Amino acid sequence: MTKLSSPAAAGSGKSQVIALVLVALLGGLGIHRFYLGYTWQGIVQILTAGGCGIWALIDLIRICTGDLQPKGGTYAKTF
Repeated sequence: MTKLSSPAAAGSGKSQVIALVLVALLGGLGIHRFYLGYTWQGIVQILTAGGCGIWALIDLIRICTGDLQPKGGTYAKTF
């Protein structure tokens, strides 16, 4: 049986691997938050340098565990 899903439910094609790479390389800038659809949190992370790195580290762990999902859906591709 096939499961039907809308693009919003699939996170609009967002990849967990890309989110992980973005947080690992540019976590202090919050680029991963923009990628996942959380614009306001991304702006706050830019202004606070990722909460002095602490918020970026927490997001890294949350993306690895699958806790931080794209806004309004899930990852289309996971690891």
